[in-house]
Amino acid sequence: MPKPAKTGPQPQNPAQLIRDGRVVRNEWRLLPADDENAAITAEALAPGKVILPLPVWRRLREDLAERGDEIGVWLDSDETADQLGDDAGQLPLVAVHFPAFADGRGFTTGRLLRERYGYTGELRAVGGFIRDQLTYLRRCGFDAFAYEGEEDPAALLSSLRDFSDSYQAAVDESQPIFRRRALGG
Repeated sequence: MPKPAKTGPQPQNPAQLIRDGRVVRNEWRLLPADDENAAITAEALAPGKVILPLPVWRRLREDLAERGDEIGVWLDSDETADQLGDDAGQLPLVAVHFPAFADGRGFTTGRLLRERYGYTGELRAVGGFIRDQLTYLRRCGFDAFAYEGEEDPAALLSSLRDFSDSYQAAVDESQPIFRRRALGG
């Protein structure tokens, strides 16, 4: 059964983003998930780096195999890491859409991509996350943030390190604090 057309917010594609703790120019185009892109072909897809919605990528992946280093995929909030699974390892970029700051499903998606599927490429948060979530996104394995708010991305950099230490284990720290302290003496 085909997925219904998107009626909710689509991720934007800002000119600048935060990647690996620095503000950089966004080199990727992001195709929205809409009915017009349902009929797109590999031949009609413009050259350059592009992030495709998961259904479009699935349909075109064989035809786009030779463009492997310039094809990324974005997962919408109702799509899971399991739907991409081990195929994530073929991709240089996976973007996870947060349609609203209160929708936390993307945190789980990011962590599963890193921990269960061993994804090592760029993991980008896109959509309606907020500044206060940057630390938690980083802890779940995100290393790039396409922020859609009004603040300049450079002003957000300090939010990546809002906390100097954490109690729990996560993607960025495999040991909980009580184990780190026990090992450190």
